[in-house]
Amino acid sequence: MGKTLREIAQDLKDANKKVQLIYAFNGTGKTRLSREFKELISPKSSETEDEKVKVLYYNAFTEDLFYWDNDLQYDSDRKLKIQPNNYTNWVLVDQGKEASITTHFQRYTSAKLTPKFNEAYSIKDAAEKDIIIPAFSEVHFSFERGNDEAPENIKISKGEESCFIWSVFYSLLEETIDVLNIPEKSDRATDVFNDLKYVFIDDPVSSLDETHLIELAVNIAELIKWSQSEIKFIITTHNPLFYNVLFNEFNNAEPKYNYKPKHSSKYILEKLEDGTYYLKNQNNDSPFSYHLFLLSELEKLITTPENIQKYHFNFLRNILEKMSTFLGYNKWKELLPAESQEAYYNRIINLSSHSKFSGEETTVINDNDKRVLIYLVKQIKTNYRFKDHKNNTTEEENVTV
Repeated sequence: MGKTLREIAQDLKDANKKVQLIYAFNGTGKTRLSREFKELISPKSSETEDEKVKVLYYNAFTEDLFYWDNDLQYDSDRKLKIQPNNYTNWVLVDQGKEASITTHFQRYTSAKLTPKFNEAYSIKDAAEKDIIIPAFSEVHFSFERGNDEAPENIKISKGEESCFIWSVFYSLLEETIDVLNIPEKSDRATDVFNDLKYVFIDDPVSSLDETHLIELAVNIAELIKWSQSEIKFIITTHNPLFYNVLFNEFNNAEPKYNYKPKHSSKYILEKLEDGTYYLKNQNNDSPFSYHLFLLSELEKLITTPENIQKYHFNFLRNILEKMSTFLGYNKWKELLPAESQEAYYNRIINLSSHSKFSGEETTVINDNDKRVLIYLVKQIKTNYRFKDHKNNTTEEENVTV
Protein backbone atom coordinates (compact mmCIF):
# COMPACT_ATOMS: atom_id res chain seq x y z
CA MET A 1 0.00 0.00 0.00
CA GLY A 2 2.86 2.38 0.78
CA LYS A 3 4.69 4.29 -1.94
CA THR A 4 7.86 6.32 -2.26
CA LEU A 5 7.66 10.11 -2.51
CA ARG A 6 8.62 9.85 -6.18
CA GLU A 7 5.65 7.53 -6.75
CA ILE A 8 3.37 9.92 -4.83
CA ALA A 9 4.67 12.75 -7.04
CA GLN A 10 3.86 10.65 -10.12
CA ASP A 11 0.32 10.06 -8.81
CA LEU A 12 -0.17 13.80 -8.38
CA LYS A 13 1.04 14.38 -11.93
CA ASP A 14 -1.25 11.67 -13.33
CA ALA A 15 -4.33 12.94 -11.44
CA ASN A 16 -4.83 15.71 -14.02
CA LYS A 17 -6.63 18.03 -11.57
CA LYS A 18 -6.52 21.82 -11.61
CA VAL A 19 -5.71 21.86 -7.91
CA GLN A 20 -4.67 19.21 -5.38
CA LEU A 21 -4.67 20.00 -1.66
CA ILE A 22 -2.63 17.89 0.79
CA TYR A 23 -2.49 17.90 4.59
CA ALA A 24 0.48 16.33 6.42
CA PHE A 25 2.17 16.66 9.80
CA ASN A 26 5.40 18.61 9.96
CA GLY A 27 8.27 16.23 9.35
CA THR A 28 6.23 13.94 7.10
CA GLY A 29 8.03 14.95 3.92
CA LYS A 30 6.10 17.80 2.27
CA THR A 31 9.20 19.74 1.25
CA ARG A 32 10.89 16.58 -0.04
CA LEU A 33 7.73 15.82 -2.01
CA SER A 34 7.91 19.25 -3.66
CA ARG A 35 11.51 18.55 -4.67
CA GLU A 36 10.62 15.11 -6.03
CA PHE A 37 7.79 16.65 -8.02
CA LYS A 38 10.07 19.34 -9.42
CA GLU A 39 12.64 16.72 -10.46
CA LEU A 40 9.87 14.66 -12.07
CA ILE A 41 8.60 17.58 -14.16
CA SER A 42 11.90 19.32 -14.85
CA PRO A 43 14.96 17.18 -14.02
CA LYS A 44 17.98 19.29 -13.16
CA SER A 45 20.23 17.14 -15.34
CA SER A 46 18.16 18.00 -18.43
CA GLU A 47 17.80 21.76 -17.82
CA THR A 48 19.40 24.15 -20.30
CA GLU A 49 19.69 27.92 -20.31
CA ASP A 50 17.14 28.19 -23.13
CA GLU A 51 14.62 25.86 -21.52
CA LYS A 52 11.39 27.55 -20.43
CA VAL A 53 10.08 27.25 -16.89
CA LYS A 54 7.88 24.16 -16.38
CA VAL A 55 7.25 24.32 -12.64
CA LEU A 56 7.22 27.09 -10.03
CA TYR A 57 7.49 26.05 -6.42
CA TYR A 58 7.40 27.73 -3.05
CA ASN A 59 8.99 25.82 -0.18
CA ALA A 60 11.81 26.04 2.34
CA PHE A 61 14.31 26.30 -0.51
CA THR A 62 12.58 29.44 -1.78
CA GLU A 63 13.35 31.15 1.52
CA ASP A 64 17.01 30.19 1.10
CA LEU A 65 17.20 32.74 -1.75
CA PHE A 66 16.93 35.48 0.90
CA TYR A 67 19.50 36.04 3.65
CA TRP A 68 20.43 38.80 6.10
CA ASP A 69 23.46 41.09 6.13
CA ASN A 70 23.34 42.35 9.73
CA ASP A 71 26.23 44.80 9.35
CA LEU A 72 28.06 43.33 12.32
CA GLN A 73 30.82 45.94 12.11
CA TYR A 74 28.65 49.07 12.48
CA ASP A 75 25.24 47.61 13.39
CA SER A 76 23.38 50.18 11.29
CA ASP A 77 22.98 48.99 7.69
CA ARG A 78 20.88 45.85 8.21
CA LYS A 79 19.40 44.53 4.98
CA LEU A 80 17.81 41.44 3.48
CA LYS A 81 19.77 40.28 0.45
CA ILE A 82 18.38 38.37 -2.52
CA GLN A 83 20.33 35.65 -4.30
CA PRO A 84 20.34 36.35 -8.06
CA ASN A 85 17.61 34.30 -9.74
CA ASN A 86 15.38 34.51 -12.80
CA TYR A 87 12.11 34.67 -10.84
CA THR A 88 12.81 37.74 -8.72
CA ASN A 89 14.59 39.45 -11.62
CA TRP A 90 11.50 39.06 -13.77
CA VAL A 91 8.94 40.21 -11.22
CA LEU A 92 11.08 43.09 -9.90
CA VAL A 93 13.35 44.25 -12.74
CA ASP A 94 11.26 43.40 -15.79
CA GLN A 95 7.76 43.89 -14.40
CA GLY A 96 8.46 46.47 -11.69
CA LYS A 97 6.19 44.81 -9.14
CA GLU A 98 7.80 46.22 -5.98
CA ALA A 99 4.60 48.19 -5.22
CA SER A 100 2.53 45.01 -5.50
CA ILE A 101 4.94 43.16 -3.19
CA THR A 102 4.71 45.96 -0.64
CA THR A 103 0.90 45.91 -0.77
CA HIS A 104 0.75 42.16 -0.15
CA PHE A 105 3.40 42.34 2.58
CA GLN A 106 1.64 45.13 4.49
CA ARG A 107 -1.70 43.33 4.21
CA TYR A 108 -0.35 40.45 6.29
CA THR A 109 1.89 42.46 8.64
CA SER A 110 1.45 46.22 9.18
CA ALA A 111 0.77 49.21 6.96
CA LYS A 112 3.60 50.97 8.80
CA LEU A 113 6.22 48.34 7.97
CA THR A 114 7.73 49.30 4.61
CA PRO A 115 10.27 47.46 2.44
CA LYS A 116 12.51 49.49 0.17
CA PHE A 117 14.46 47.88 -2.68
CA ASN A 118 17.88 49.20 -3.58
CA GLU A 119 18.94 50.93 -6.74
CA ALA A 120 22.15 49.84 -8.44
CA TYR A 121 25.34 51.12 -6.76
CA SER A 122 29.05 50.29 -6.60
CA ILE A 123 31.41 49.42 -3.76
CA LYS A 124 35.16 48.88 -3.54
CA ASP A 125 36.54 45.40 -2.96
CA ALA A 126 39.76 44.61 -1.08
CA ALA A 127 41.79 45.44 -4.20
CA GLU A 128 39.98 48.80 -4.57
CA LYS A 129 38.14 47.60 -7.66
CA ASP A 130 34.54 48.67 -8.25
CA ILE A 131 31.90 46.03 -7.69
CA ILE A 132 28.45 46.77 -9.05
CA ILE A 133 25.57 45.82 -6.73
CA PRO A 134 22.57 45.31 -9.02
CA ALA A 135 19.22 46.95 -8.40
CA PHE A 136 16.57 44.94 -6.51
CA SER A 137 19.17 42.70 -4.88
CA GLU A 138 18.78 44.18 -1.38
CA VAL A 139 15.85 45.22 0.80
CA HIS A 140 15.84 47.65 3.72
CA PHE A 141 12.88 47.87 6.09
CA SER A 142 11.55 50.86 8.00
CA PHE A 143 8.72 51.25 10.50
CA GLU A 144 6.68 54.45 10.57
CA ARG A 145 5.79 55.43 14.15
CA GLY A 146 3.20 58.14 13.46
CA ASN A 147 5.59 61.01 14.20
CA ASP A 148 8.68 62.47 12.56
CA GLU A 149 10.65 59.35 13.36
CA ALA A 150 10.96 56.62 10.75
CA PRO A 151 13.61 54.15 11.93
CA GLU A 152 15.48 52.83 8.94
CA ASN A 153 17.24 49.53 8.35
CA ILE A 154 15.47 47.57 11.06
CA LYS A 155 15.68 43.81 11.16
CA ILE A 156 12.22 42.30 10.90
CA SER A 157 11.09 39.14 12.69
CA LYS A 158 11.35 35.68 11.16
CA GLY A 159 7.58 35.60 10.70
CA GLU A 160 7.62 38.99 8.93
CA GLU A 161 10.50 37.81 6.78
CA SER A 162 8.46 34.76 5.71
CA CYS A 163 5.56 37.07 4.88
CA PHE A 164 7.84 39.21 2.73
CA ILE A 165 9.27 36.24 0.81
CA TRP A 166 5.77 34.88 0.26
CA SER A 167 4.68 38.33 -1.01
CA VAL A 168 7.46 38.23 -3.61
CA PHE A 169 6.39 34.77 -4.74
CA TYR A 170 2.69 35.68 -4.69
CA SER A 171 3.32 38.75 -6.85
CA LEU A 172 5.28 36.58 -9.27
CA LEU A 173 2.46 34.03 -9.35
CA GLU A 174 -0.18 36.73 -9.78
CA GLU A 175 1.67 38.26 -12.73
CA THR A 176 2.37 34.85 -14.26
CA ILE A 177 -1.30 33.85 -14.17
CA ASP A 178 -2.26 37.23 -15.62
CA VAL A 179 0.16 36.69 -18.52
CA LEU A 180 -0.92 33.11 -19.22
CA ASN A 181 -4.62 34.02 -19.13
CA ILE A 182 -4.01 35.69 -22.50
CA PRO A 183 -4.85 32.89 -25.01
CA GLU A 184 -2.65 34.10 -27.86
CA LYS A 185 0.99 33.49 -27.03
CA SER A 186 2.11 36.27 -29.36
CA ASP A 187 0.06 38.79 -27.34
CA ARG A 188 1.72 37.94 -24.02
CA ALA A 189 4.19 40.28 -22.34
CA THR A 190 6.75 37.46 -22.06
CA ASP A 191 7.25 33.93 -23.34
CA VAL A 192 9.19 32.84 -20.23
CA PHE A 193 6.19 31.01 -18.78
CA ASN A 194 4.66 29.60 -21.97
CA ASP A 195 5.73 26.09 -20.93
CA LEU A 196 4.67 26.41 -17.28
CA LYS A 197 2.62 23.37 -16.29
CA TYR A 198 2.62 23.24 -12.47
CA VAL A 199 2.80 25.44 -9.37
CA PHE A 200 3.74 23.68 -6.13
CA ILE A 201 3.08 25.63 -2.90
CA ASP A 202 4.36 24.12 0.36
CA ASP A 203 3.18 25.68 3.65
CA PRO A 204 3.07 29.40 2.88
CA VAL A 205 3.50 31.70 5.89
CA SER A 206 2.51 29.37 8.72
CA SER A 207 3.42 32.11 11.23
CA LEU A 208 0.32 34.19 10.43
CA ASP A 209 -2.44 34.68 12.98
CA GLU A 210 -5.77 32.98 12.25
CA THR A 211 -7.43 36.04 10.68
CA HIS A 212 -4.61 36.63 8.20
CA LEU A 213 -4.20 32.91 7.57
CA ILE A 214 -7.85 32.68 6.51
CA GLU A 215 -7.39 35.74 4.31
CA LEU A 216 -4.31 34.18 2.73
CA ALA A 217 -6.16 30.93 2.00
CA VAL A 218 -9.06 32.79 0.41
CA ASN A 219 -6.67 34.87 -1.71
CA ILE A 220 -4.83 31.77 -2.95
CA ALA A 221 -8.09 30.00 -3.82
CA GLU A 222 -9.36 33.06 -5.67
CA LEU A 223 -6.11 33.35 -7.61
CA ILE A 224 -6.21 29.68 -8.62
CA LYS A 225 -9.83 29.93 -9.76
CA TRP A 226 -8.90 33.04 -11.72
CA SER A 227 -6.29 31.06 -13.68
CA GLN A 228 -7.78 30.17 -17.06
CA SER A 229 -4.73 28.46 -18.55
CA GLU A 230 -3.75 24.82 -18.22
CA ILE A 231 -1.57 25.40 -15.13
CA LYS A 232 -2.16 22.87 -12.34
CA PHE A 233 -1.61 23.64 -8.66
CA ILE A 234 -0.48 21.49 -5.73
CA ILE A 235 -0.72 22.89 -2.19
CA THR A 236 0.64 21.14 0.90
CA THR A 237 0.25 22.28 4.50
CA HIS A 238 0.54 21.15 8.12
CA ASN A 239 -1.95 23.79 9.32
CA PRO A 240 -5.48 22.38 9.81
CA LEU A 241 -7.21 25.78 9.65
CA PHE A 242 -5.47 26.68 6.39
CA TYR A 243 -6.38 23.26 4.99
CA ASN A 244 -10.03 23.57 6.02
CA VAL A 245 -10.48 27.03 4.51
CA LEU A 246 -8.95 25.91 1.21
CA PHE A 247 -11.01 22.69 1.35
CA ASN A 248 -14.21 24.72 1.59
CA GLU A 249 -13.11 27.28 -1.01
CA PHE A 250 -12.30 24.57 -3.55
CA ASN A 251 -15.68 22.96 -2.89
CA ASN A 252 -17.40 26.14 -4.05
CA ALA A 253 -18.14 26.52 -7.73
CA GLU A 254 -17.17 29.79 -9.41
CA PRO A 255 -19.17 30.22 -12.66
CA LYS A 256 -17.41 33.50 -13.46
CA TYR A 257 -14.12 31.58 -13.59
CA ASN A 258 -15.57 28.34 -15.00
CA TYR A 259 -14.33 26.54 -11.88
CA LYS A 260 -16.15 23.51 -10.43
CA PRO A 261 -15.42 21.40 -7.30
CA LYS A 262 -14.65 18.40 -9.52
CA HIS A 263 -11.52 20.24 -10.64
CA SER A 264 -9.93 19.69 -7.21
CA SER A 265 -8.78 16.75 -5.08
CA LYS A 266 -7.97 16.72 -1.37
CA TYR A 267 -5.70 14.31 0.49
CA ILE A 268 -3.96 13.51 3.74
CA LEU A 269 -0.35 12.37 3.37
CA GLU A 270 0.72 9.79 5.95
CA LYS A 271 4.16 8.35 6.58
CA LEU A 272 4.00 4.64 7.31
CA GLU A 273 6.15 2.67 9.74
CA ASP A 274 8.28 1.18 6.97
CA GLY A 275 9.26 4.64 5.69
CA THR A 276 6.86 4.62 2.74
CA TYR A 277 3.91 6.98 2.25
CA TYR A 278 0.17 6.77 1.78
CA LEU A 279 -1.95 9.47 0.10
CA LYS A 280 -5.40 9.18 1.65
CA ASN A 281 -8.28 10.58 -0.40
CA GLN A 282 -10.44 13.21 1.34
CA ASN A 283 -12.81 14.01 -1.53
CA ASN A 284 -16.08 14.34 0.36
CA ASP A 285 -18.35 17.21 1.32
CA SER A 286 -17.00 17.54 4.86
CA PRO A 287 -13.85 19.52 5.69
CA PHE A 288 -10.97 18.07 7.63
CA SER A 289 -11.67 17.49 11.34
CA TYR A 290 -8.24 17.84 12.86
CA HIS A 291 -9.05 16.46 16.32
CA LEU A 292 -10.65 13.36 14.74
CA PHE A 293 -7.54 12.83 12.66
CA LEU A 294 -5.35 13.06 15.78
CA LEU A 295 -7.65 10.63 17.58
CA SER A 296 -7.41 8.16 14.69
CA GLU A 297 -3.61 8.43 14.87
CA LEU A 298 -3.71 7.62 18.59
CA GLU A 299 -6.11 4.71 17.99
CA LYS A 300 -3.51 3.02 15.83
CA LEU A 301 -1.19 2.90 18.81
CA ILE A 302 -3.55 0.74 20.87
CA THR A 303 -2.47 -2.36 18.98
CA THR A 304 1.14 -1.18 18.52
CA PRO A 305 2.17 0.38 21.87
CA GLU A 306 5.84 -0.07 21.00
CA ASN A 307 5.41 2.83 18.54
CA ILE A 308 4.23 5.31 21.18
CA GLN A 309 6.55 8.31 21.49
CA LYS A 310 6.60 11.45 23.58
CA TYR A 311 4.95 13.69 20.97
CA HIS A 312 1.79 11.53 21.05
CA PHE A 313 0.96 13.18 24.38
CA ASN A 314 0.85 16.45 22.42
CA PHE A 315 -1.83 14.87 20.23
CA LEU A 316 -3.86 13.93 23.30
CA ARG A 317 -3.52 17.38 24.84
CA ASN A 318 -4.57 19.03 21.55
CA ILE A 319 -7.70 16.85 21.40
CA LEU A 320 -8.62 17.65 25.01
CA GLU A 321 -8.13 21.39 24.50
CA LYS A 322 -10.43 21.41 21.47
CA MET A 323 -13.04 19.29 23.25
CA SER A 324 -13.06 21.53 26.33
CA THR A 325 -13.61 24.62 24.18
CA PHE A 326 -16.48 22.96 22.32
CA LEU A 327 -18.13 21.55 25.46
CA GLY A 328 -17.73 24.72 27.52
CA TYR A 329 -15.26 23.52 30.16
CA ASN A 330 -12.92 26.09 31.68
CA LYS A 331 -10.02 23.63 31.85
CA TRP A 332 -9.35 20.63 29.67
CA LYS A 333 -8.23 18.56 32.66
CA GLU A 334 -11.91 18.38 33.68
CA LEU A 335 -12.40 15.93 30.79
CA LEU A 336 -9.99 13.42 32.32
CA PRO A 337 -11.17 10.45 34.43
CA ALA A 338 -12.18 11.80 37.86
CA GLU A 339 -10.47 9.14 39.97
CA SER A 340 -6.95 10.47 39.24
CA GLN A 341 -7.66 13.66 37.33
CA GLU A 342 -4.84 15.77 38.74
CA ALA A 343 -2.27 13.01 38.30
CA TYR A 344 -3.30 12.38 34.68
CA TYR A 345 -3.21 16.13 34.05
CA ASN A 346 0.32 16.47 35.42
CA ARG A 347 1.48 13.45 33.44
CA ILE A 348 0.18 14.93 30.17
CA ILE A 349 1.66 18.36 30.96
CA ASN A 350 5.07 16.86 31.69
CA LEU A 351 5.15 14.71 28.57
CA SER A 352 3.64 17.23 26.15
CA SER A 353 5.88 20.13 27.13
CA HIS A 354 9.15 20.89 25.36
CA SER A 355 8.60 18.21 22.74
CA LYS A 356 8.07 18.32 19.03
CA PHE A 357 4.72 18.12 17.30
CA SER A 358 5.96 16.02 14.43
CA GLY A 359 6.67 12.51 13.34
CA GLU A 360 10.39 13.05 13.82
CA GLU A 361 10.30 12.94 17.65
CA THR A 362 12.32 9.96 18.90
CA THR A 363 12.23 10.43 22.69
CA VAL A 364 11.58 7.10 24.40
CA ILE A 365 8.99 6.94 27.19
CA ASN A 366 8.49 4.16 29.71
CA ASP A 367 5.95 1.36 29.44
CA ASN A 368 3.64 2.74 32.11
CA ASP A 369 3.40 6.07 30.27
CA LYS A 370 2.39 4.10 27.21
CA ARG A 371 -0.31 2.30 29.16
CA VAL A 372 -1.58 5.63 30.52
CA LEU A 373 -1.88 7.04 27.01
CA ILE A 374 -3.76 3.98 25.73
CA TYR A 375 -6.08 4.01 28.75
CA LEU A 376 -6.91 7.71 28.35
CA VAL A 377 -7.58 7.36 24.63
CA LYS A 378 -10.04 4.55 25.34
CA GLN A 379 -11.70 6.50 28.17
CA ILE A 380 -12.14 9.62 26.04
CA LYS A 381 -13.66 7.60 23.20
CA THR A 382 -16.06 5.82 25.57
CA ASN A 383 -17.03 8.74 27.83
CA TYR A 384 -17.63 11.21 25.01
CA ARG A 385 -19.14 8.69 22.59
CA PHE A 386 -16.79 9.09 19.65
CA LYS A 387 -17.75 6.82 16.78
CA ASP A 388 -15.55 3.73 16.82
CA HIS A 389 -14.34 2.71 13.38
CA LYS A 390 -11.83 0.15 14.60
CA ASN A 391 -13.91 -1.92 17.05
CA ASN A 392 -11.28 -1.47 19.73
CA THR A 393 -12.16 -2.96 23.10
CA THR A 394 -12.75 -0.58 25.98
CA GLU A 395 -11.68 -2.71 28.92
CA GLU A 396 -9.68 -0.85 31.54
CA GLU A 397 -6.03 -1.60 32.01
CA ASN A 398 -4.05 -1.41 35.21
CA VAL A 399 -1.99 1.74 35.09
CA THR A 400 0.14 3.46 37.66
CA VAL A 401 -0.16 7.22 37.50
